[in-house]
Parts: sequence; structure tokens; C-alpha cells
Amino acid sequence: MKIAIAGAGKLGIKITEMLLGGDHSVTLIDKDEEILQKMSATYDIMTVSGNAKQVSLLKEIDIDTFDYLLAVTDRDEKNLAIAAFAKKLGCARVIARVRDPEHTDQQEFIKECLNIDHLINPDYAITHEIYKYLVEKYTISDGLLSSGKIALLEFMSDKMPELLNQPISSIPQLLGRVLIVAISRNGKIIIPRGSLVIQEEDSLYVVGEKEMIRGLSKRVYDKGRYTDLHNVLIAGGGKLGLYLAKLLSEYGAAVKIIEQDKQRCQYLSSRLENVLVLHGDATDPALLADENFDKMDAFVSATGYDEENLLLALMAKKHGIEDVIAKISRESYAGLIESMGIDMAMNPIDISASHMLRIIQGSNLIIFSQLIQGQAEMIEFIADEDMLLADKPIAELGIPEGVIIAAIHRGHEAIIPNGGTEIKEGDRVIIFCLLSEVTDFEKLLRVRKGLFR
Repeated sequence: MKIAIAGAGKLGIKITEMLLGGDHSVTLIDKDEEILQKMSATYDIMTVSGNAKQVSLLKEIDIDTFDYLLAVTDRDEKNLAIAAFAKKLGCARVIARVRDPEHTDQQEFIKECLNIDHLINPDYAITHEIYKYLVEKYTISDGLLSSGKIALLEFMSDKMPELLNQPISSIPQLLGRVLIVAISRNGKIIIPRGSLVIQEEDSLYVVGEKEMIRGLSKRVYDKGRYTDLHNVLIAGGGKLGLYLAKLLSEYGAAVKIIEQDKQRCQYLSSRLENVLVLHGDATDPALLADENFDKMDAFVSATGYDEENLLLALMAKKHGIEDVIAKISRESYAGLIESMGIDMAMNPIDISASHMLRIIQGSNLIIFSQLIQGQAEMIEFIADEDMLLADKPIAELGIPEGVIIAAIHRGHEAIIPNGGTEIKEGDRVIIFCLLSEVTDFEKLLRVRKGLFR
């Protein structure tokens, strides 16, 4: 596909990297010539220096010949204008990133008025992943997610003590024809290899035939064990804090927000019902003690600073809070997060880029996708005979470490693959992939004759 990206910030660069993995033709537009020079030197892309809001620039690049334009600059109004102008000039489909709550509250009206196909809100996207993780954990009794004859089960390793200290390669002898496709360990999702040893407090993601997985579910889940989510503390009253507090409050949880900016506290109080907004410093131990910090069911660190979010998350774990979630934008902190034992670290850039990629691929390729703890994605697609991964043993595909082929639907047959399994035309293939490895995943889907059909 021919795709234009307006804005070479973190999201623009991330989605560029992902798209190039799938052999798309990408044109990157930005006013910063230094960034464009670096991007053109690193990737096989076209770069255009200028303001994408200028109609003359959009005409100059023949925007009417593009399949998509993604407007991902740092300003909502600019993104909306760029997307609307591009659509009016003949671009087939347009996507705009917006962050302002007012835009999110009336996004359908905005899309209709401006003829924009999709609006993506990073903070709202990450909010839904956190909400889903917290609420489903406390309300879903079996941890099951099904697709056709295949099911995914998530459970704690200590529910089956015989698995502890065992390498992944020995699991088929212990559990039967199932595959451990991911492990959540100390807040980090790991795509395991055969030598990896299962540890206490690992959260295991197991894929297998639906009936076998249902039987396993009965062994690892106790009826009535889960209770409602009661008390949640959010550090940071930005857009993420606002969205999350609203959703959790509507769910029925008692929510508190700590925010340092007094004016922002007043704004939050006017927008949120049944949420206690506290003006103060979330790193102040006295304030946390006053608010019964160690009595919380969950703590979400969502300030504007990664370092502060990490510090607060570490404090929460030391206070024994069961579920601790941190918003982290820098991928370089991944190793640090793992050593700290945070339950969940979420990157809004990765999540937004993944959502945009799935929209672009649409029904031509992906038939199902599900984010896992905001760090990995379970994707189901239909195999084409011209794909590079077709008609070769899986062991010979050179699959990256962050990607695993979990299962295959072939007609009425459900296959848990091994290294000798070959993917055939028409197979529905389920893949587990770290969001950080989506670019490599896209390479697996390339067709031998060049671009996607």
C-alpha cells in the first residue's frame, strides 16, 4: 500500500518501522529536516520537508494516489485538519491521532463532519487495556479466550506446582498437546523458548484445542475465588488518569486520584463523579499513608514522567499492593521494569501503532487480534500461498525470538504446530507477537511477489 505519515515524532517513527516490515511504500512528512535526514538514511522511505497542513504540499505529493494518510503530529487540531484536507483531496482513507477528552467524547460526530475514517487516542487505548486487565482479572473465572477450535488460557504457575522449575520443552509431557506461548514475569511478557524454566509467580499463557484447555481450566481455577475490584489509587490526573478513573468508577470501584497541579484537580473534580481527587505529591509517604496506600487492590502510576512512574510502582510493590501498573514510554526501561517486579508496564506508543497497523491491514489479512497486557498481541490471519512463511517447515522460517506460531486452523482440524509443521494456503494461523517485534512479524507476512494483494 501507499501510505503517507504526517509527523515524525515517536508514534510516526514507530508506525513507519512497522509498515516497512510489510513492504508498504511510506512517505514521511515533517518540518524537522534533521529527523527526516536520519530517517531517510536508515529506512527505504520518501521524506518530505514541510507542513502537511498546507494543501499545496498534499497536492504536490499526489495525495489522491495514496491508500492511507496517518496524521500523528503533536497537536489534535492540526491532525484533524491534515486528515480532513487529505480526504477532500482524494486520499482513500485517513487516520488522525487525537488526545483531548473533548474530541474523544464526540469522535463519531467529528468523523462524520470531517469525513475522517478513524480517530486514534493513545491515552484512551492504553486506558482500555488497563481497565480490561484489572476488571477481567477480578471478574472472569476461567481466564479463557477462544477462537474457533483453539483456546487460550492464562493462569498462575503455582496453581500447578508440578510445572515449577521445569523447562518449557518438558511441558507437553506434563500437560499434553498444548503450547505455552507467553509468560508474564515481573511485569514483562516473554515469548518463551524450550530452555526457559518456569518460575514461581509466573503467569502462563497456554494455547491448545478448546476441550483440552477447558479441562485444564477446571484444574487451575477455583469457582468463587475472584471478587470485585474495590479500591484503586491512580497517581497522575492527566488524560490517562481521567479516562481510567471514569471507567473504573462506572464499574463500581472506589477510585482516588493524586494530582500535583491544583487547577488540574479542579478540572478533574468537575469531570468525574464518585472519584476522590487529592491535591498533593504522590511520592509523599505521609500522604500515601493517610490514604491507606497498602489497602489498595490496584495502583496505577500514570504521571507524565517515566522515572516517577517507576519509583511509584516500586513503592506500591513494597507496600504489598497486588496489581501495580505503570505507564512507561521509553523502551530502554524494559530491563529495569522486569527487575522491579511491576505487574504490568504499558507503552502508549506501541499500543497506538499496533491499532493503526491493524486498521491498515483490515480484512485483507488479519481476521482477529487481541492485545495481551498491553505488551504482546495474539493475531489470527489467513495464510496465502505466496507468503514467505508458506510451504516451509516452521523451524526453517527464521522466526524472531519475540514471535511464536501458536496454532493453526486447517479446515475442521486444529493443529498445535512443531518445528516440522508447514503452513498451507487457506490456513488460519494464530501468532503471538511482542509489540516491540511487530516489524519482524510483518516480514513473515510478506508475499514472494512483492506487495500485499
